[in-house]
Amino acid sequence: MVIVQPTKSKDFMYLSKEISSDLHFLTELRRDLHAHPELGFDEVRTSKIVATVLEEAGLEVRRGLGGTGVVGTLRVGNGARAIGMRADMDALAMLETSDRPYRSTAEGKMHACGHDGHTVMLLGAARHLAATRRFSGVAHFIFQPAEEGRGGAKRMVEDGLFDLFPCDAVYGLHNMPGLATDEMAVVEGPQLASSDSWRVTLRGVGTHGAKPHLGKDPITAAGTFLSALQTIVGRVIDPLQPAVVSACSLQAGNPEALNVIPDVVQIGGTARAFTHEIRDALEEEIGRLARGAASMHDVEARYEFIRRIPPVTNEADATAPARRAAIAVFGEAKTITRFPPSTAGDDFAFFLQKAPGCYVWLGNGPEGNGAMHHNTAYDFNDAAIASGVKFWTTLVEQELSSDLASVQRSEHRGIQKPAG
Repeated sequence: MVIVQPTKSKDFMYLSKEISSDLHFLTELRRDLHAHPELGFDEVRTSKIVATVLEEAGLEVRRGLGGTGVVGTLRVGNGARAIGMRADMDALAMLETSDRPYRSTAEGKMHACGHDGHTVMLLGAARHLAATRRFSGVAHFIFQPAEEGRGGAKRMVEDGLFDLFPCDAVYGLHNMPGLATDEMAVVEGPQLASSDSWRVTLRGVGTHGAKPHLGKDPITAAGTFLSALQTIVGRVIDPLQPAVVSACSLQAGNPEALNVIPDVVQIGGTARAFTHEIRDALEEEIGRLARGAASMHDVEARYEFIRRIPPVTNEADATAPARRAAIAVFGEAKTITRFPPSTAGDDFAFFLQKAPGCYVWLGNGPEGNGAMHHNTAYDFNDAAIASGVKFWTTLVEQELSSDLASVQRSEHRGIQKPAG
């Protein structure tokens, strides 16, 4: 059996030098991807580049999983454990407003969430690990399409991702403005909320605006419903449980016909929760209020709750290795173990339904000057590339180290390590 020792602190200096030699290539590639953004399931150019880089590094490559997804597999030694690492590849349908030399060349599309950086960091780790081979086991590098609300993770799972590439644990990484590029948050428990949509249609009887008594007014019913909607989080959900319910779309009548009460009002919005129980409660309460408002004003209500993405929750046994790797790379002082969860969503949650896992936040630098996600001036911070590559590399080398895995299994069974 090949025994791979956990990387010692002095080895990180060499690790940094080895990765630094690849930084120019990775930075240029990241900027190329930024200049050529592709939306979900259209990542044809991006996935081709990813597959080519992986093949040139000597990995086994599977193309076309979940549409445009790519999986690279690196097998070293005879270790039995396998882990997966996810990077998302898609861009957003947004107009980039920056004047940087590598700004988007695709009108109305831009990498406004850093997926170009995520892709490059995981590629850098694959290249480095293929060259050094300092582990024993199987590493799966998962490049996912369509994270931005288009269902790429679910499609990969349905396409057999975890049947073809079984994983004992799966990990995700996302950049986080506001943290320094040499900081990482690794936190057990809820990290991202469920992301669901809802629609309410209120149908009445239209009439002349001067004769409301001759019709059944859906606009008044909508007003009642919208006011009541805000009581769900404040008065129905446990105040110690975070939740969000927002109405984000309202369509009614014609602004050129201000003397007509319409037949129909359509309302839509989003609901967010960190637990399955609160998610269920939000679905029930939105519908109850819609039907109640409709009944009060004698109109009809049609309600639809669209479950899109479950919450992302870090499992304890997978979080511990991620924390060890972060401490090894960044030090304890810059490994953050208390960090507020985000009410944004990520379909990495579908991966966590198939394997235990952990989702970590890597710093992207200061928040100001358009640095926040989904901002038209956002850009991934190239200073974070080396940090991300080092984290992924260290995670693989530590978790797929035979003697470390043995210690973890003993601890899991409750076997105490000898004192000293």
